[in-house]
Amino acid sequence: MGSATTQALAKSAQALDAATVDLDTARELFAAARAVAGSQALSGALADPSAAPEARSALVARVFGSLSPTSQSLLSTTAAQRWSSQGELVDGIEELAIRAAAKADQGDLEGELFRVSRIVAENPELELALGSRLGDGAAKGALMEKLLGGRASEATTLVVSSLVQQPRGRRVRGLLSRALRIVSAQRGRTVATVTTAAPLTPLQTERLATALARTYGGAVTINPVVDPSVVGGVRVQIADDVIDGSIASRLADVRQKLAG
Repeated sequence: MGSATTQALAKSAQALDAATVDLDTARELFAAARAVAGSQALSGALADPSAAPEARSALVARVFGSLSPTSQSLLSTTAAQRWSSQGELVDGIEELAIRAAAKADQGDLEGELFRVSRIVAENPELELALGSRLGDGAAKGALMEKLLGGRASEATTLVVSSLVQQPRGRRVRGLLSRALRIVSAQRGRTVATVTTAAPLTPLQTERLATALARTYGGAVTINPVVDPSVVGGVRVQIADDVIDGSIASRLADVRQKLAG
């Protein structure tokens, strides 16, 4: 990610924080991201660093004039920023949509997204079908709406069904992991994926979250994974940080030393 994009994302997030949004706003922003991604001419014009910010904002008004005033304003602010590439502009609009869903929803969006990612991970055929370049994007979105109907919140269904419509070469699990990080960032939390051989008790989960919060300086959401192959102990991953205290890891270290 270029430095220009980092600054643009921050400005876009600030605009969202100041706005009043609902799930319809998020839905419109997802649709805008698909429209921009689907048109080289439009994405090129909106990401053109040689064009004046006012000109790019005016283009948003012409193309997306049918959207709500809030969505138009957010898109205008986003388009007025300097982006490192056309692809990163599309990613930025998509991130804005995810943040809008996180702000509008008061439920367990993080937990539900994590559970959906586990379902996808455990069903390779589903992941392959959703990630394939073949097939209609709208049909993939409808499939996820059907699968999640009654099992997940409206916000989760919206985010997942929107992301799978246009993966742009990204794996579905990667899309969901990114969405989870964005939701947590919008809500001021850090996500920790905790792998154990047996389920953690509520008390263990609370104590671990408290300890990690002290270490990382903020609220931590625990996403539990049960994997008997770790044998015992716990493996914690937060972004690129991995704390591996599992017996399986220690045994692997011993085997490596013996082999060396």
